[in-house]
Amino acid sequence: MVAATTKPAFVTFTGIDDAALVKGMVELSHRYPIEWGVLIDREQAGSPLFPAAQQIDRFRSAGVRLCAHICGIYAQEIAQGHSPGLNLAGFSRIQVNHGREGADEHVVDAVSRYAAQQGVRGVLQCKGPFPTAQTSVDWLYDVSFGEGVRPESFPPISSQHPFCGISGGIGPNNVDQLISERIELSGDYLYWLDMESGVRTEGAFDLSKCRAVCEAVYG
Repeated sequence: MVAATTKPAFVTFTGIDDAALVKGMVELSHRYPIEWGVLIDREQAGSPLFPAAQQIDRFRSAGVRLCAHICGIYAQEIAQGHSPGLNLAGFSRIQVNHGREGADEHVVDAVSRYAAQQGVRGVLQCKGPFPTAQTSVDWLYDVSFGEGVRPESFPPISSQHPFCGISGGIGPNNVDQLISERIELSGDYLYWLDMESGVRTEGAFDLSKCRAVCEAVYG
């Protein structure tokens, strides 16, 4: 099992949805390796978790690392090989949440091509072992889908997987134990952690919980 000193390359905090968060986001990003996940869905824009276009522009202008988590119709269009015409300037990765059924090779190819057209890396979710034959995208182990479900175990990470992420019920109260006891690395390989519900309080994105996670992980 991984030693407690093996840290994730960065932590992704998903669900930023209020431009009032920007100052705190910038301050934390100056101290810790953080990626901020922006949920993008045409049907839900402007609701909690899904910022409106004006809010996204504010996040873009902050100069922090961003990942677009594309959902709904937009994600389906990308998975089918089409372009939804999104403005993804300022995002360093694109995660396509196309559905809970998993991604076959056609979806992987479509997402990889779309991300390459944007000049960034694509991310897809898996619910089992990290795919060994599909390495044109980064893989996030995700059985929770933002609902705070904590899996009984996580798949091991090895040299066959260029870059993998772990999610599911992670927050400030358990992240240290997760790293020290439950993430299995077959060698010194890079990974990231993603959390959404674990950094919200009464439905609102909570920067104090993000800070607590970073302190627990990085000191």
